[in-house]
Amino acid sequence: MKNKYAIFIVGPTGVGKTAMAVRVAGALGTEIISADSRQAYKELNIGTAVPGTEYLSRVRHHLVHHRSVQDKYNASMFEVEALQIMEKLFREHDTVVIAGGSGLYIQALIVGIDDVPGVDPEIRKRLLERLYDEGLESLRFELKKLDPDSWASIDLKNPARILKALEISLTTGKPYSSFLTKKSKHRDFSTLKIGLNMDRAALYARIDERVEDMMEDGLLDEVKSCLAYRDLNALNTVGYKELFDYLDGRISLDVAVRLIKRNSRRYARRQLTWFNRDDEIAWFGPDRFEEIMDHIHRNAQTGYQI
Repeated sequence: MKNKYAIFIVGPTGVGKTAMAVRVAGALGTEIISADSRQAYKELNIGTAVPGTEYLSRVRHHLVHHRSVQDKYNASMFEVEALQIMEKLFREHDTVVIAGGSGLYIQALIVGIDDVPGVDPEIRKRLLERLYDEGLESLRFELKKLDPDSWASIDLKNPARILKALEISLTTGKPYSSFLTKKSKHRDFSTLKIGLNMDRAALYARIDERVEDMMEDGLLDEVKSCLAYRDLNALNTVGYKELFDYLDGRISLDVAVRLIKRNSRRYARRQLTWFNRDDEIAWFGPDRFEEIMDHIHRNAQTGYQI
């Protein structure tokens, strides 16, 4: 598939990736693959900012609402599904647009993700019990003994990262880091990465406004409909966990909304930290459509005429 281009539109939450992706895909006459780890779940709609009816009617989207929160889903599975869709789309299109803010999903699609063994459910259960009873520091200490390379490289404030490394190490008897080859997989397409960003204060104001809109659109009712699934990993995410705390009577609704705004802003900062490490991303404001199309035209064989 020579001269086929995957055009990635990335950036922090709330910056306007979906709107730009629809405009770009429409101009190029192609389709969009969502690289958002939460938009895959069909039970989640408002809190995950799934593209609205207008956008979905203008450009076909893939990997949106195709999984249940009860299903296991991760970056490795996304890689397989997205590549299958791209292979089909590239038969008719020279470009495909991939839009989203899940850095690990985007990395998996561009360079691949390592094949990691399955985990013993009993080991996972015991580790979760230890996390609850002993706290995160105990697991950090064990990881340092079992796999010092992972201990030195992963986010030690992230329980999910520590649990995963320990699960693999204890299940296989080998350090989790030994499975991470860091070798890029061959891809039959070229990539062009476009990042959207804006003034930090303006971005935060936009995020806060979007949270208010979500609440008006019925986010609380959506969270109530997911109460039966609240212990699943898919629901351990911003916008849902805060409202679960409200429904449990731990905090007021006003506090829950303030926490959603705060945690969304923090998530945006983490996304920017991730993407800023990639010097192949060309950054634009979310209102710079013509500049973005000019950049695409100059750097990819799209057939688009300015």
